[in-house]
Amino acid sequence: MSTRPHITAVYPGTFDPMTAGHQDLMRRASGLFDRVILAVAAGHHKRTMFTVDERLEMATELAAPLGNVQAVPFTGLLRDFALAQGARVIVRGVRGVTDFDYEVQMAGMNRQLMPEVETLFLLPGDAHQYVSGTFVREIATLGGDVSRFVAPSVLLRLNAKLAAASKA
Repeated sequence: MSTRPHITAVYPGTFDPMTAGHQDLMRRASGLFDRVILAVAAGHHKRTMFTVDERLEMATELAAPLGNVQAVPFTGLLRDFALAQGARVIVRGVRGVTDFDYEVQMAGMNRQLMPEVETLFLLPGDAHQYVSGTFVREIATLGGDVSRFVAPSVLLRLNAKLAAASKA
């Protein structure tokens, strides 16, 4: 009788803000792996609306009910972070062909950097197929209703962030 090894997966992203699509993938990954680390990227390559600490707070709150998901900030190479966490899998969401093309290239490069770690692509549920943090930020900034795309706690933070920006 063999036993399955304990598998840690890393789900990296900027999560700016965390959307219902991110939550969907996080929930599904938590059912597949013993431990899921939501790797909240500092976002050095993107201009983020929320600070890394704010994004970490949102991620931690939304991950809490799952039990086996932990939100951790990271900077630098995903390779270094994943190996330090003992991860065997990188989880990536793919919404469409454009995402797929980019993610396949990223997975290929990651395989060169860490051949012992596999990349697993998950498709978001139908309701979240076209939801992205970029779209959510843009719609919200222009006064649109994004309540069906984010958790209520994220919506509160998003509205507060936009209200503070309009006063500045």
